[in-house]
Amino acid sequence: MKERILIVDDEEDLTLGYSKCLSKVGYEVKTANSGEDALDLLREEIFDLVFLDLRLPNMDGMEVLEKAMDNDPDLVVVMITAHGTVESAVKAMRMGAHHYLMKGFDHEALRVIAKKALEVTKLKREVSHLKLRDQRRYPDTAIFGNAPNMKKVKDLIKVIASTPKTSVLIQGQSGTGKELVAIAVHNWSARGDKAMIPINCSAIPEALMESELFGFEKGAFTDAKKMKKGVFELAHGGTIFLDEISSMSMALQPKLLRVIETQSFRRIGGIADIKIDVRIMAASNQNLLQCIKDGTFREDLYYRLKVMEIDIPPLKERIEDIIPMAKLFIKQNNKEFSKNINNISQEAEQLLKYYSWPGNVRELKNVIERASILCLSDTIDVEHLAIELQNLTPKETFAATTTSQEVIEQSDGPVSLQEIEKRHIIKTLEQFNGNKSKAARVLSISRSTLREKLKQYGIA
Repeated sequence: MKERILIVDDEEDLTLGYSKCLSKVGYEVKTANSGEDALDLLREEIFDLVFLDLRLPNMDGMEVLEKAMDNDPDLVVVMITAHGTVESAVKAMRMGAHHYLMKGFDHEALRVIAKKALEVTKLKREVSHLKLRDQRRYPDTAIFGNAPNMKKVKDLIKVIASTPKTSVLIQGQSGTGKELVAIAVHNWSARGDKAMIPINCSAIPEALMESELFGFEKGAFTDAKKMKKGVFELAHGGTIFLDEISSMSMALQPKLLRVIETQSFRRIGGIADIKIDVRIMAASNQNLLQCIKDGTFREDLYYRLKVMEIDIPPLKERIEDIIPMAKLFIKQNNKEFSKNINNISQEAEQLLKYYSWPGNVRELKNVIERASILCLSDTIDVEHLAIELQNLTPKETFAATTTSQEVIEQSDGPVSLQEIEKRHIIKTLEQFNGNKSKAARVLSISRSTLREKLKQYGIA
């Protein structure tokens, strides 16, 4: 796709000359002879670069610049005029102009300026794309949970987000949402309008990891035909998230440690340090202390990363969040699959709540996606759930205490899961003389969940 340039000047012969000059080198060029026409075009079409004359009839270039930047703050604008002054140049730059040119420049200079300005546009688009991708994949509702242990996590996220650039180590089982937590820290911080770039250390070959992080200079190695910026440079002002940090090679770990300590790095083949301002967050589902003992992870890097530490509880320890989260996923799936599912049967709910969820939130999301696809009515039932859940026995479902099997054996015949649960709760309360705190602890649910169940089953 050709890069698109808009030229705004009231002198038609000049706009024609500029247009021919830039078209010859492959750009798609449009022109406008007034500020009003230019703003109309900017509202209707997407341009990669704008050359804007300072002096225009009715609406001058400064006014056009201001309105254009209000419409698109990332728009790259180069001011051109025969009436330039230092004051107007400074004012234009403060308002967001990328560059400022005096008329009289030759066509080669115009092409050079256009090329450099378009490189800025490309970089802005890349960063915006990364931010937009993260916002789409991880909306605000992604950090979901009202269980006490998840409330503590969210409270800690807000505390950490208020710090300027404190390093964070996020730990938890696979599928618990470590990257979601990292994005929440970023989005809730003062860096939220800057780039958040995630890197999976286990997914990038060791030979490429250094150039991915730090970039390289032209000629640094055989295939380095031109300079490339690494993610640390691209994320300047924002956040880097290093997932599966335990997979990072021992050779690269001291270089990461230096970046954390000095907030500077050097491109491969470079001779000068580049100062940056980034928050570094890392995550691992491995025991990093054990990795240190095994000689695969540096102790000094471990302690430098875990200035603040967030431990995410597994889903089986936050039972009260399972059904609300399942309904959230159903709502998302309704949009994606054009469904109208608005309910989960009580039997399906029981299986969802008491399954062990080794894959945590990721597994729950996949189970609900499958169920949403299979469900042809407005209610997800047992038959729509994964086979692992359908095969749960009552004993497995209520393995929280040794008395659950006794409840089943005392039944006169086949009973529903709800009836088994009701009897199980009553028996547990009787064991502890009505002490709800002790009963909730043995049942592995919170007091608030127990109160809801007592109300649901009419247990006094």
